[in-house]
Amino acid sequence: MQSLKRLVTSRHRDSLIRLKRNLSSLPINSSAGDLQNQVLVEGKASSRVAILNRPSSLNALNTNIGARLHELYASWEDDPNIGFVVMKGSGRAFCAGGDIVALYHLINEGKIEKCKGFFRTLYSFIYHLGTYLKPHVFATPETQIGFHPDAGASFHLSRLPGHLGEYLGLTGAKLSGAEMVSCGLATHYSNTDKLPLIEEELGNLVTDDPSVIESCLEKYSDAVYPEKISALHRIEVLNKCFGHDTVGEIIDAVESEASATNDAWCNSTLKKLKEASPLSLKVSLRSVREGRFQTFDQCLVREYRMSLQGISKRISNDFCEGVRARVVHKDSAPKWEPPSLEKVSDDMVDQYFAPLSESEPNLELPTKQREAFN
Repeated sequence: MQSLKRLVTSRHRDSLIRLKRNLSSLPINSSAGDLQNQVLVEGKASSRVAILNRPSSLNALNTNIGARLHELYASWEDDPNIGFVVMKGSGRAFCAGGDIVALYHLINEGKIEKCKGFFRTLYSFIYHLGTYLKPHVFATPETQIGFHPDAGASFHLSRLPGHLGEYLGLTGAKLSGAEMVSCGLATHYSNTDKLPLIEEELGNLVTDDPSVIESCLEKYSDAVYPEKISALHRIEVLNKCFGHDTVGEIIDAVESEASATNDAWCNSTLKKLKEASPLSLKVSLRSVREGRFQTFDQCLVREYRMSLQGISKRISNDFCEGVRARVVHKDSAPKWEPPSLEKVSDDMVDQYFAPLSESEPNLELPTKQREAFN
């Protein structure tokens, strides 16, 4: 099954949606010969298709891919003969996100400047994509690693119904295609066997009219509904629990619900919360809630600062420890520091949101040239 999401101009809502967690758990081993083939391009009648071409790594993103996509999208946006753009992944996945294993090794090797380049390149492309002036279609089939919802996630999560954003940001839970449609993260859902038909019809379109593209997607869409175990069927309980002011109060509320009902969703949610990095839980909650009052570009600039703070090891080593435990050694036994919510001070959380040092430049986005996405 696949869900389809149409991304339109900066004057429309939901311009960029991170449909999965923003960091991948897959390693990257790119030789010089691989680099030119990591993004393939197909030319259609009035469109271009960018194909992420690292199927063995579920098309995980690296700095090279981010730079190449940015270059392609900028050139297509300026070309009057191109009406819209499609992005897809080769193989069985669309894109697993950024490459946390590569970051893990770079950090341990002391190559922090390369890490900064990774974030700077991808965040710049995400901003361009989020303010893209032409219709854009894509098909898509971090507390658990001691990080925060990044790459614009605090903007999008904070605008989901109720406190669904807090739930997703703190637990790292994944949404099914049906759930994405139901909560507004995706516009259409189609069975996998229809994707070739959709691609063929989109390829024959000569248009830059979003409504024409919408009609094409609608033609092949299937009506789907979240399964009974979905969090969306427990939205009242979810809002009651995740609407509390602090992480401690949220966990207490979920624990109380789990004890009273023995509901499988409550038990699973409680387990995820207790397994997550205590520091990242507090940072993520604050990030999502600050995102409600910020524009898209403001969220990206703040998340860039937070990402650099998170990989610096000055506050905590939780990012590297989470990647080690979940992905590299796969022992699923991270040693978080601090180990409990009670030992996470307000000062530690504040440091994630603090300005970078005077010698460290902020992420610069071309907001004067591109309308800030609100």
